[in-house]
Amino acid sequence: MNVPTDLLSSIGICVGAAALIAAVTWRFKQPLIIAYLATGVIIGPHIGLGWITNDESIRTVAEIGLILLLFVIGLEIDVRKMASGGTAVLLTGALQVPICVALGLGFFYVLGVANTPHNYALLYLAACMSLSSTLVVVKILNDKFELDTLPGRITLGVLVIQDLWAVAMLAVQPNLLNPNLVPLLGSLWRGIVLVVAGFALAKYALPYLFRIVQKAPELVLVSALGWCFFLAGAASLIGLSREMGALIAGVSLSAFPYNVDVVAKAVSIRDFFVTLFFVALGMQITIPSLHVLEIALAASIFVIVSRVVVVPILYALRLGLRTSIIPAINLAQVSEFSIVIASLGVTMHQIGQDTLTVVIITFAVTSVVSTYMINGSHRIQGVLAAIFKRLGLKDLDAKSGQDEEQELHQPVIFLGFFRDTSSILYEFEHEGTAEESREFVQKILVIDFNPQVLRELRRKNIKCVYGDIAHADTLKHAGVEHAQLVVSSITDDVLRGTSNLRLMRSAQTHAPNARVVLTTEHIPQALHFYEEGADFVFVPRLYSAAACARILRKGLNGGFEEIRSQAIEHLSHRQEVLA
Repeated sequence: MNVPTDLLSSIGICVGAAALIAAVTWRFKQPLIIAYLATGVIIGPHIGLGWITNDESIRTVAEIGLILLLFVIGLEIDVRKMASGGTAVLLTGALQVPICVALGLGFFYVLGVANTPHNYALLYLAACMSLSSTLVVVKILNDKFELDTLPGRITLGVLVIQDLWAVAMLAVQPNLLNPNLVPLLGSLWRGIVLVVAGFALAKYALPYLFRIVQKAPELVLVSALGWCFFLAGAASLIGLSREMGALIAGVSLSAFPYNVDVVAKAVSIRDFFVTLFFVALGMQITIPSLHVLEIALAASIFVIVSRVVVVPILYALRLGLRTSIIPAINLAQVSEFSIVIASLGVTMHQIGQDTLTVVIITFAVTSVVSTYMINGSHRIQGVLAAIFKRLGLKDLDAKSGQDEEQELHQPVIFLGFFRDTSSILYEFEHEGTAEESREFVQKILVIDFNPQVLRELRRKNIKCVYGDIAHADTLKHAGVEHAQLVVSSITDDVLRGTSNLRLMRSAQTHAPNARVVLTTEHIPQALHFYEEGADFVFVPRLYSAAACARILRKGLNGGFEEIRSQAIEHLSHRQEVLA
């Protein structure tokens, strides 16, 4: 079969095949990058059907995709937000990569991988295995509604700092073949100059340009892309990689008021070229030897296990076992950035094709495994927490008996604490006279496993218990049998390991006389909760925090009968498009 090998035909074959294979991959909820790599293998000249025999024809286009990928990654790195992430994010992000690199050097050396004058396989494998995938993690956490939880925010913060570590790797990379201290320092110095110059121009010169073109949205995108390729070219001129220049261009624009608009428009362009980049990478994969497969399997196990280094760092900051373990589970995969670094290493003749193949296979294996690990992170966390407790580690629920006695027998118990609950609590604190507010707040007990929330609540002298509301033992420990009002304040979309109905039944089992309030965003589900016996259902988009606070106060004192019947009638006649 004679297949055309001109540029347009090659691009058409790549994109068409990638679309078909990606559709299958997406159906099984796996990262699309794996589909693109598989496409390259299937249609490429080494293992597959040989539909593309001249992969050089799309490498230039693929490099454009790589530059755009790093530019958009840079746009999404908000340095100011990272700096505000607190000690947990900054310390964990600063230590995780160098610790994993050090462990990787020892691990792969034991496996027989070594550096030679023109092959830095050991260093590359250690560095590449220290980075985790932003694309994989953000997608899954977003689907699980966990991006805004404390473990989710810590995970994202660490990923951002990993990207900064990757920038440093890109800066040093061109001079690895001449590893003397002076060239390396020169490379770092040039990188610093490029960063400073890029940020200075972005702060003092680019605002004038963007003010001129801001009324023409397409010119905003063109100007941003022009800035991207300008810094990419500047980086190449001073001996750095074009990809590093594109990344710095993106970071320098990340705080711009036009950043969101640029990202929205650039993502579609990026996705097209990035597809070609990863397909081209797949074409380069040759039939791996048994030794390469063994190294890749060992590397996959190493990546998953090595992320445990996150746990003692977060545990030392008194964040509890749960918040310490879940980010470690979230980070247990290899980054797409690692593939980029290894690919550049092959281009610069610093490593062989086998090393790149190891990185790609490890990325594929850990991405698939990580998808299931993150989706089951709470069950895995429970098992690991039990093991750590047996080893003698204390969780945040290990407190003195005197403190426990003070936290029992509260008439109002909130199961979980999130933004809606925070707003309701604020209304409790500020409604009525100061004495009335203080008296009511003293009746409240909050059960949650976010240590930052608990610290802030204790600062306000509000009683709270550290624990997972999904466990009946936690409710019993908190004295739920003495409660007069139990409020499940988090929707089922966010709850993990339990549901509002389960919580209501558990509360009714332990405290049959207590009134129970549930929370949902869905009107049909609210009506179902009422049918199952809920005294009141809080629908955040229908009730303000102030209104809910007044209803809870009234319900505690006189019952919910009137408001319950009114709510059921109102919801029954509320025919929304998206109920």
